[in-house]
Amino acid sequence: MLCIEAKSLSRSYGNVIAVDSIDLSVEQGKIFGFLGPNGAGKTTTMKLLTTLVSPSSGTITILGIDTSRYPLAVRKKIGVVLQQPSYEPTLTVEKSLEEYGMMWDVDPKTRKDRVEELLSTFDLQDIRKKKNDDISIGQRRRVQVAREFMHDMDLLFLDEPTAGLDPSARRGLLDYIKGKVQNGLTIFFTTHILEEAEYLCDKIAIINRGKIIAIDTPDELKNKFGREKTIKIRIGNVKDISSVLQGVGNYEVGYDEGTIITIHSADSEQVLVKILQALQSNNIPVEDLSVVPTSLEEIFLTVVKNSNASNISSGK
Repeated sequence: MLCIEAKSLSRSYGNVIAVDSIDLSVEQGKIFGFLGPNGAGKTTTMKLLTTLVSPSSGTITILGIDTSRYPLAVRKKIGVVLQQPSYEPTLTVEKSLEEYGMMWDVDPKTRKDRVEELLSTFDLQDIRKKKNDDISIGQRRRVQVAREFMHDMDLLFLDEPTAGLDPSARRGLLDYIKGKVQNGLTIFFTTHILEEAEYLCDKIAIINRGKIIAIDTPDELKNKFGREKTIKIRIGNVKDISSVLQGVGNYEVGYDEGTIITIHSADSEQVLVKILQALQSNNIPVEDLSVVPTSLEEIFLTVVKNSNASNISSGK
């Protein structure tokens, strides 16, 4: 079942096209990653999907509800954590969670239990009595994300939720999100940290200049765009390795506990064979050989670069 379905969705501001005829479909109970460089259209798309702005053209259905006809019905079923800071400066952390639950008409017992659960889960126990104005930016961000879980929802939009969090808090939040999805929640997730998307997302869309330029699972994106591989060969201390490897192709040499030959190429296997043959001919033993998988960050950079080059060549 589709939780989000957008067709030919566009949004313009004057002569600027922020979102350009995109199609999106997000399955229920999945984590959907939405990636793109700054100014690509991520935030505008999220505002469209959450009914904060209206589309210039196209249609959006959220949880089976037409957003243009019934925006209030949509808002009752979703949660939203935007990138902009949002907090009540004079309220304590504990009161912020409690009042947010009251806004959503959560009954007193459930509200109390959830406050305690979230204070513990988001490591806020020690600052529960502090005012939001008196805590750090990272702590405020944890409060901002935590309070959204005070109410029941079917779909949660998270815009850069880990911004400002330390590595421990970041991993804790990601694992908490995973647990919620296992219980049926659907997540629409934006981030600039590609390792997060790779760790968390079932499917990923990459947007650039308002258009979706790639969409698939992380593994399939790697299969499609990750033709380049990195292979590292470690040998003993051989200072004059360049004379041994003349004419074998592209490679780099570094020195760290021996000589490291690094191949990074779409034809890395062919280059590897030539290097191994050259080493064998010169009686140079290989101490270690490893293949470094293509990361999602490399895929992202490649796809965006190719998209920009295509736009330049077409005069856009």
